[in-house]
Amino acid sequence: MEHQVNSLWTQFNGWVPTIIAYAGQLVLAIIVLLVGWAIINMVTRGMGRMMAASHIEPTLRGFLLSVVGMLLKALLLISVASMVGIATTSFVAVLGAAGLAVGMALQGSLANFAGGVLILLFRPFKVGDSISAGGSAGTVVSIEMFRTVLRDASNEFIYVPNGTLSNNVVVNSSQADHVLASVSLLIDYNDDLDKARAILLGLVEGDSLVLTSPAPAVGFLPQAANVSVSFGFWCAPGNVVPLVGKYSEAAIKALKQAGFRLGVSTKASG
Repeated sequence: MEHQVNSLWTQFNGWVPTIIAYAGQLVLAIIVLLVGWAIINMVTRGMGRMMAASHIEPTLRGFLLSVVGMLLKALLLISVASMVGIATTSFVAVLGAAGLAVGMALQGSLANFAGGVLILLFRPFKVGDSISAGGSAGTVVSIEMFRTVLRDASNEFIYVPNGTLSNNVVVNSSQADHVLASVSLLIDYNDDLDKARAILLGLVEGDSLVLTSPAPAVGFLPQAANVSVSFGFWCAPGNVVPLVGKYSEAAIKALKQAGFRLGVSTKASG
């Protein structure tokens, strides 16, 4: 019995240095984990303040901070695991292979995500702007990470992938101080062109919403059976639709009252 006790005590004494060394590694790993975690939180908070000072969009700011925080914490956990003797090479390889597989499966979504990042970073348009791109046109309601939501003139919502917007020509009519609005009509060849010009220009005189510089203008284009009249004037982007509607009706009434023979079809555009 005494021999067995001595043997156990001898084995325990042999384990003591290993236990002490491992305990020291474990304590050091815990300290590194706690300190590293606190430093990562400080770094992400500092990045958040810098992005806010740079006026980066809140959506993009939150996403970037989350990604950076997760990457740094993942690296910290891998480092701590290696400190306590856990093999991390295979884990990193499996994680990389899984990331590659997910990236291939979500290739289209990643393209839209990358487009969303570019849109939020370079801001070719913002919420409230009127844009047209990729065959879609409307007012920007929201810019999300994977898509942009537009509302068209019929109050219908259009969901456009950000990849489409970032890889196509985008026309932003809200960035200009003023844009050209026009009303198109058809009159007869026997009608007086100078009189038509005077009538149409007289409609917008005194309207504070219509700019005097550049000045309104009336142009004529011969057609097969009649003359196309284009009445153009400059205004703020937000006033195009109401002014085109207003002066389309006013032009028809004024020309009819003056005895002009309008064509079969009329068209208004802005």
